[in-house]
Amino acid sequence: MGNYQSEKRPRRFIAGAVCPKCSEMDKTVMYSDESGEEVRECVACGYKQTYSEQLQEDAAAEQLVTRVTPEGKVVYDEGEQPLKIIGMSPEDSDNT
Repeated sequence: MGNYQSEKRPRRFIAGAVCPKCSEMDKTVMYSDESGEEVRECVACGYKQTYSEQLQEDAAAEQLVTRVTPEGKVVYDEGEQPLKIIGMSPEDSDNT
C-alpha cells in the first residue's frame, strides 16, 4: 500500500452545490491541491476557492456592521418605539 499523502485525491462533485460566481448548480468539484489544501472549483466558469480563503471570507462577513444592527444590537431611530399590539395580552386570551 502506498503513502496516502503522496497520492492525489480524485475530484468529486458536490451534489446540490451552487457556484458563487456563475450560479450554476451541480458544477462544483472538491479536491486537494499540491499542498494538501481543500479546493472547490466550478467546472462551468473556472471559479476556484481554497478552504482558507473561504474561512477568511466568512470571518470578514461576521465583522460586517450595518446601520440596522451595529455591533449586533437593535437600534431605534429617533422617536421610534417598538410596536404594541392591543388585544393580545395574556388576560385577553383567557376570555376565549
